[in-house]
Amino acid sequence: AEVVETLRDNGALEYTVIVNASASDPAPFQYLAPYAGAALGAHWMYDGQAALIVYDDLSKQATAYRTLSLLLRRPPGREAYPGDVFYLHSRLLERAAKLNDELGGGSLTALPIIETKGGDVSAYIPTNVISITDGQIYLEPELFFSGVRPAINVGISVSRVGGAAQIKAMKKVAGRLRIDLAQFRALEAFAQFGSELDKASQQQLSRGARVVEILKQPQYQPAPVERQVVMIYAATGGYLDAHPVADAKRFVTGLTEYLDTRNQEILEAIRSTGELSEETEASLKAAIEAYAETFVPTGEDTGSESGLGRTTPPDEVKPDVGWDRMSSAEDDEAPGEGTQEQQEEPGPADTADAPAQ
Repeated sequence: AEVVETLRDNGALEYTVIVNASASDPAPFQYLAPYAGAALGAHWMYDGQAALIVYDDLSKQATAYRTLSLLLRRPPGREAYPGDVFYLHSRLLERAAKLNDELGGGSLTALPIIETKGGDVSAYIPTNVISITDGQIYLEPELFFSGVRPAINVGISVSRVGGAAQIKAMKKVAGRLRIDLAQFRALEAFAQFGSELDKASQQQLSRGARVVEILKQPQYQPAPVERQVVMIYAATGGYLDAHPVADAKRFVTGLTEYLDTRNQEILEAIRSTGELSEETEASLKAAIEAYAETFVPTGEDTGSESGLGRTTPPDEVKPDVGWDRMSSAEDDEAPGEGTQEQQEEPGPADTADAPAQ
């Protein structure tokens, strides 16, 4: 009902058809509903129009088909699914196509949704659908509950289309973004053990946290591709390193508004040509540097990630990710330079925690 209301509020219900087979409907209805939706989408495709069909979700259809097969006493296979369950989904998803001009030039794009049990992407139905589609986006519950939305696991999410679907400007600024984010996640997990990391790893954690922050996107708030290019360019170029993580989103949002009012030709060049030429890149660099001079970060203690001022060099950033359990010789305070609490005499608890001499 919420999806229907959202479509109606935005005027999209006028060109949308919803085929609904709820959990209370019989298994045959749940089994046939996706095929009914695909037939409707194919009608618009052969009519020369571009149609999109979303299957939410094919795991329920496979379960309904398994129920029917077991009731018909067909031989069960892996996870009690019948042997032709792969054909069940392949003949459905392969209806998606792009017709040539002789056939009208229409298209049908399919977005199947699969539920993973306990995050297991190697289960029978998920692997079947992965082998049929042109890639997958894996949404992770842990990321969702930590505030990263959309909660995309960049390590497991892949695309067979790749950069062929991107404009040249996006390929230029985001070429290594997926690999860098996957490395950041691995390094972040390693940092939780409290291991001492070198300066390069600390800087990678610091920049990765800012990139994750600017990639967060509220629901129903799409961003034009030229704004995406500018945001990613600012984050991967190190322009956010001197500011707190909490200010990263505010920085890139203000940057795009700054370009809208003072350097609109930069956004227009990216939008119209789809490229980030050397001239446009030079203008973008100058605009980012000019905006950075006017940006006032929010902070508390200068020198820490939670309250970093503009005067702190990027190589002196101390990221918050696990650093409360890390120490190094260069960060040790000299005697007498600690805070008042640190100079107090140790209590019984502190004495008990001290190592034996």
